Order: sequence, then C-alpha cells, then structure tokens
Amino acid sequence: MQVTDTSDVWWKTAVVYCLDVETFYDLDGNGVGDLAGLAERIDYLAELGITCLWLMPFYPTPDRDDGYDIVDLYGVDPRLGNHGQLVEVLRTAHDRGINVIADLVVNHTSDRHPWFKAARRSTDNPFRDYYVWRDTEPPDTSGSVVFPDQEDSIWELDERTGEWYLHHFYKHQPDLNLANPKVVEEILRVVGFWLELGFDGFRVDGIPFLKQTVDDGGDPDLVVDPHDLVRRIRAFLNRRAGHAMMLGEVNLPHAQQLEFFGGEAGNELHMQFDFIGMQATYLALAREDAAPLVEALQARPPIHPTCQWATFLRNHDELTLDKLSEDERQEVFAAFGPDPEMQLFGRGLKRRVPPMMGGDPRRVRMAYSLLFTLPGTPTLYYGEEIGMGEDPAAEGRMAVRTPMQWTPGRNGGFSQAAPGRLVQRVVPDGYGPAHVNVADQRRAPDSLWSFMRTLIGTYRMCPELGWGEFSVVEQAEGRVLAHRCDLDDVALVAVHNLGADPVVVDLVVDGFDDTRELVDLLHDQEVATSDGSVEVSLEGYGFRWYRLRPRGGLHLP
Repeated sequence: MQVTDTSDVWWKTAVVYCLDVETFYDLDGNGVGDLAGLAERIDYLAELGITCLWLMPFYPTPDRDDGYDIVDLYGVDPRLGNHGQLVEVLRTAHDRGINVIADLVVNHTSDRHPWFKAARRSTDNPFRDYYVWRDTEPPDTSGSVVFPDQEDSIWELDERTGEWYLHHFYKHQPDLNLANPKVVEEILRVVGFWLELGFDGFRVDGIPFLKQTVDDGGDPDLVVDPHDLVRRIRAFLNRRAGHAMMLGEVNLPHAQQLEFFGGEAGNELHMQFDFIGMQATYLALAREDAAPLVEALQARPPIHPTCQWATFLRNHDELTLDKLSEDERQEVFAAFGPDPEMQLFGRGLKRRVPPMMGGDPRRVRMAYSLLFTLPGTPTLYYGEEIGMGEDPAAEGRMAVRTPMQWTPGRNGGFSQAAPGRLVQRVVPDGYGPAHVNVADQRRAPDSLWSFMRTLIGTYRMCPELGWGEFSVVEQAEGRVLAHRCDLDDVALVAVHNLGADPVVVDLVVDGFDDTRELVDLLHDQEVATSDGSVEVSLEGYGFRWYRLRPRGGLHLP
C-alpha cells in the first residue's frame, strides 16, 4: 500500500465525529444550536483531530423524530440557518482538512411533506404512488414495528381516502414507494444536489427498511430489492463525485452485511457500522472476558479492499443489544443499565459510556483505547471526547441528545438563552457542565479530552489499523485482548486488560528481528527485547499500543 492510498480511499482511516447542529452550539442565543455556531466550532474539531464530520438531519422538519421526519429533502431548517451558512460550514471544514457527510433519509418522509399531503387528497392524485398503499385491512404486523412502545402496526388508516399507508417507523413517517421510478429519480436528484453543494458523502439511514416485500402485507407485485437501489445510488455517486462515500446503517447478520458491501465487487456501500462488534464489546466488558469480542472480530467476513467497517461505542440512538441472546443481553443490562428506566425497547440502553462504566476513568479510557485499535474506522458521538453523561429524565433516545457542554457556566456555554428556552435541558448533577466541559479539559494535559486527542493523533499515524490484516495474539489471560494489525512492513500490537485487577502477560511479537524495532507508542519509548518476547504488566483496565516497524528513518510516530 502507498501512503497516497489513504487519501484516495480516505474513509478507511478517517476519524468520524457525529453531531446534531441543534444541540452543538447556539450562536444567536435563541436556545437552538445553529449552523453559524457550528462554523465557529470547526477549529475545535480540527484541533481534536477528527477528519470526517457527520451531520445529523438539518432539513426542515416538524421535529417529531428529532429531525428524521423531513418535509423538504433539499432544504435547511430555518431554525438552524440557511444554505449560505451551510456552505460556510462546508467551506471552513474543507479548509481544515475535514470531510463532511450528511444523513440521507430515503426510507420515509414526514406526513407533512408536500408529496404526502398531495398523495392523501385522493386515490388518483399524481403523488399517490410516491407512497405505499393498500385498500384492504392489513394483517397483524406488530412484530415488524421499529418502536414497539409507540406503534402496534406498520400500516395506518388514512381516514380521508379509506386506505392504509405503510410506515416502518412512526405513523407520521410514511414509507416512500421505492418501486416507483419517479421516487428513485428524485432520490438521485437529492444526492446530486448535496454533492454539488459540497458534501463528501452520506450516512444512509435504515438500510434494511429499504426492502419492501409481500411480508409487509402490501401488494405482492410491489417488491423492492434494496441492493438494486443501493447499487444505483452508488453508481450515481461515483459519477458525480468520485471521492464521495456512503456509510450505511445496517444492523444485520454478517452474511447480509457482506451483501450490502456488494460482495466481491464492492459496489454497494463503502462503509457499514459494526453493530455486531459493538454489542460483543459490551458483553466482553461486562464479563471482563475478551472471548465475545474475539469471536465477533474473527467472524467478520472479508470485504472488498476499498470497503470498511465503522467501529463505535456510542451513537445517537439507543445502545442496541438486539444481536445478543436474551441471556447475554441481561448480562449487559445488569452490568451497565440495571434499572428499567435506563433501558429502551427491551433491547437497548439510553446511557452514555462514562456513567455505564461507573465513572471509573481507567475503564473509560481503556474502552476508548480499545475502540481506536479495533480494525476499522472509529466513529465518535459528540461529547464523547469529554466524557459527557446522559439526562436520565429525558424521554427515550433523547437522553443522549443533550446540549454540548463547552464551559462550566450557565447552559454549559451552549447558549445564552434562558434555560427554559433550550432545545433540550443540559445534563444535570454529576455529569453536568460544572464537572464535565471542554474549557476545563482543554487546559488539562491529563484530561479525557487530551487523552482522546492523543488517541486520535496516534490512530491517524497508523494506517495499518484501517488497512491491515487483523489477527489475535495468543496469550494465557482470558480477560486480556491482545491483537495486531499488519500492513506491509509495520504492525500495530494492542493489549487491553478488560478486568479490574492487574495482570502480567507474556507476549511473543512475531516478525521481530535485528532490522525492526518495537515501540510503545503511547509512552514514546522503545521496548527492550532481543527476540520479540515482551512481559507486559497491565494495571486494572490497563492497555498498551506497540508498533513493530523498521529501524532507522523518520517514523511518525
């Protein structure tokens, strides 16, 4: 591999940072974050070291699903700003070396979208076929709903026309008819618009729900193969912007994920979130046993060289545990969210990482060190770099969608508005701004923010973590994960103690000889060894990053 490959296929070694404009920084003081405020904070993101900014929906919306209910796929929500201010964000980010991707929501719209308002006027309206309808009462589809605490069917009766429309999510989010060529053309037009404006790709929402079959209880002749749609969007993307990528939300078993990568052709999604690896990570942390994570990583199917896994510990939704068995899920609940009010939908947690780890800074840092050494592209959710907590009183997923905490002052420096006017209240109590904020941590060399900046910088200088071949390093301790990523003449060897007690591990680093050196990257020192054997003393939740590299020359790091 040549170093220039890391720019051509930039997503394989990116550091992705996800934020919601409305909760990041409010510059005009009305209580809602805005694009002007985000532009003012681009230098903060550049200083942290992130290379890809993922913007959650910024489109016009009634905001009944935190922006995922969209009324104009080409628009900018006026609460957040305008197209000119969005272009300023893009321009400023690009100037600082940051790519920007947008949420692409093509499964559904808001029921207030002009298309749907027209579609429900009559059964012969030209926009009727932009959505999926049936004229007979649907069967029981309660097992197919995404939000079982809110909906009991994926069909909703439209009183005006006497027919039912399909909605896999909320009833106020009718599914688009993806079998309609006019809808697909409109989707491609939307993609082209945002690429032309300057975006570098998309995070594609709810990929599995792009499938529409007779199993939904709809028209048996109305069948949508989501792979056809994804391949078409990918081909369009490649024509319009060769550097752009698509990151898919695909919470499916590995075999189906491989299909959404495009198999051997690699012609569908460029990236997919590793939901299976994330869930196995929490099971391993709960048990203090590396075996579940090892099993998940080794079960990953080989993917096309230009494709990549996006690794993460937290995202903007509930922390889903749906791929674990019921017993395994209960283990994770018991360890990290034992109270029912901490859980959501019976399958996930509405908590952030530090509270789940009992506030133990050793365990939090180990978890993020592990994230950055897993083979793939690390993805952060805003506030993770300072250890933000959740608002336990907030409803559902909103518990982890609280305002960013910039300072210890009122509203955490997020807004000058009165607290009652904020888009959402700031996290209270021990994880509130008085204790967790950017201003204090940027000045402290031993803070979590400084540690995360070091991890990001070190990761970015080790392309083997994104491009290399993964393997497990054999050693005797079950609570320890030792693994390596090999690329050409370098290798990154990572050792993590998932347990609270100290441990000594004997490692053999294969490939060591007189022409190579072994360096402890996080402590910036060479490791003394004559044959590659290393005795590693790890404190509770301790970790090491070792790099095997040729001697001599300039190495960064």
